[in-house]
Amino acid sequence: MVDEHMSRRRLLAAVALSSSITGCTSVFEGESGATPSGNSATSVEVTEALTGISNPWGLAFLPDESGLLVTEQAGRLLLTDPKTGDRTALAGIPDVYARGQGGLLDVTLHPDFNSNHLVYLTYSVADEGGSTTRVGRGRLERDQGQIADFEPIYTARPFVESDGHYGSRAVFDTEGYLYVSVGDRQFKNFGPDHVAQLRDNDLGSVLRLHDDGSIPDSNPFVDDPGASGAVFTFGNRNPQGLAIHPETGAVWETEFGERDGDEINILEKGGNYGWPVADNSCGYGTDDPVGVPHEERADVVAPVYGWACGSGGFPPSGTTFYDGEAFPDWRGDLFIAGLAKRYLAHFTVDGREVTEIEPLLADRDQRIRDVVASPVSGHLYAAVDADNAPIYRIAPDE
Repeated sequence: MVDEHMSRRRLLAAVALSSSITGCTSVFEGESGATPSGNSATSVEVTEALTGISNPWGLAFLPDESGLLVTEQAGRLLLTDPKTGDRTALAGIPDVYARGQGGLLDVTLHPDFNSNHLVYLTYSVADEGGSTTRVGRGRLERDQGQIADFEPIYTARPFVESDGHYGSRAVFDTEGYLYVSVGDRQFKNFGPDHVAQLRDNDLGSVLRLHDDGSIPDSNPFVDDPGASGAVFTFGNRNPQGLAIHPETGAVWETEFGERDGDEINILEKGGNYGWPVADNSCGYGTDDPVGVPHEERADVVAPVYGWACGSGGFPPSGTTFYDGEAFPDWRGDLFIAGLAKRYLAHFTVDGREVTEIEPLLADRDQRIRDVVASPVSGHLYAAVDADNAPIYRIAPDE
């Protein structure tokens, strides 16, 4: 049955790729692949579930699909009803540093949300030393229209004089660990002393925490007095996507390169993902590689898929694995929000083999910031990165 299902998915990928247009490059094979034209083997209907949202960044459905939480980068958390378009701006949200790429960023729910109603937010904050990424949590009180008892639970160190590269996604894995991504804050000293290569800080990394923000004893560097115990992986440039594989439970991550060099990674405990000493980016405005290819260093983990310098890049933001009922042929597939390329990318996944097939929303020509699958209907919802934005619903065309 498994072989038959995978063969059918490969056939769908081949059909979609037969009408391809522009190119992208695999960082492993070095061959020109294709970004398909959008003639999907699965017929879909796209509607605007919500309109008039201001720079939405993160999406999270309540488990019964009775509401969709939406973060607006300027600092509002909305509880919306995609069926009616109604929305409430929730009280109790922390103050955020909404400049540059900062603000109110991701939102996710505790695995036991049905009993504890805990909502987690990532956001940027500032003090006299600059700004950084923080994660906190509070309790959704729907009838009162608020997040009650909100508290910060972890603050990435150090604060930096930069308004860029905060990360920042948050996701719980199947064991209840909380992963939070933190960007490299745009440090440009491309060498072994770059902050993403130094484990004494939280920058350019993915953190692993308990649900209260404390550091697990099983983290890879917790016994190293010179390292941040919260770090799970490092050498990550600006990770804006985290998703849990529905079958393996592995954490998948997407991150921006410099000029191109964007990546899809599978996170390994203690892994060094190379930035900037091993990378497939070029420096902005040049054709000069930032680092050596991943394959030339045995101490780094290579991406499972990437956009090499000269490919035009992507770059990838929010991501989700599809495991719903509405699109049976898409189960196990990966969807990634595309910013500069302005579409929702669709990939089939077979182990570590990742293949891009038909894009979604390419005809809209809009920056896509996040994507989530509804837990009951199985429809996909995608947030547009704009100051007067829609959130699209993607459903079967029946």
